Amino acid sequence: MKSVLIGVLMGGAVLLGIFSCATVPTEPLGEGELRLLGMQVPASGNLVLGLSYNIYFTFEADGKPEMSRACCYWTSEPDRPYCYKVKSVIYGSPGNFSIDLSPPYPDQQRLKCYVDYVRDGKRRRTNAVTSLVTGVSE
Repeated sequence: MKSVLIGVLMGGAVLLGIFSCATVPTEPLGEGELRLLGMQVPASGNLVLGLSYNIYFTFEADGKPEMSRACCYWTSEPDRPYCYKVKSVIYGSPGNFSIDLSPPYPDQQRLKCYVDYVRDGKRRRTNAVTSLVTGVSE
């Protein structure tokens, strides 16, 4: 029984490693570059419609690039991003910040987010990170 549990846990760790490598670039950061590593959605992604939630992001950066906004879009509207003010930025290894987000849809959606930031005096866009979110009624 114990060996089965260890096998299941090791398989999960391997899958996590495969998927994390597939979604986050592994090459070194360029000068002034910002790269998202992940996002954390509270309540296991089951968010009550009409309420605002802090969504937390982790990132790595070369230096301290200025982040202007985080934009997120839902699978049902991939061409309509909702943009939010970046707040509580803490630079580090990794760094983190948050946004306030309210789910607009009453069903399960994939939330995909990226950040606009300034690099070499020009506005740039990071890679995107995703999470599964379910909008629920109270």
